[in-house]
Amino acid sequence: MYRPLFLILTLFVLVNGAAALEVYQKPADFISAAFAGDPPQPRKLWITGELRDRAAAILGHPPPALRLSYWRRDARTAWILDEIGKERPITAGFVIDNGRVDSVRVLIYRESRGGEIRHPFFTDQFAGIMLDHDTLLSRKIDGISGATLSVNAIEKLTRLALLFHQQVTVGE
Repeated sequence: MYRPLFLILTLFVLVNGAAALEVYQKPADFISAAFAGDPPQPRKLWITGELRDRAAAILGHPPPALRLSYWRRDARTAWILDEIGKERPITAGFVIDNGRVDSVRVLIYRESRGGEIRHPFFTDQFAGIMLDHDTLLSRKIDGISGATLSVNAIEKLTRLALLFHQQVTVGE
């Protein structure tokens, strides 16, 4: 008697609990495009001490790793970073050139809602932004109704990419 109801409820939970996984661009393809098809070898940034504290202040939690791969040629760096939107990680790529955002791209989106952040009408807002007052973006980013947590995640990651860029290009 209760079996059909149980099956329907189980199916409902499985369908609604599943995260969407959308790969918009493979990370390796993003890095290649960031350097016109000729990417440099990856380097490692150790996230310790004061840098770890500053990164935690931006994210609202400690960074998930002690070291991070990045790519650099001259004053241009590329970063692939993850942050939780509402429930699942969003993977985004950032190209920073001379301390300013050159491009932001959502590479992998795992949330069930808010995927609008992948579109150029949102990501193009970041072009030319730099850090102001240490770890704040130099201008306001317009949000997307219904995607607030995903928007916040991309803003945090942009700030983090800019901070990391400063760290690896200090004194130049």
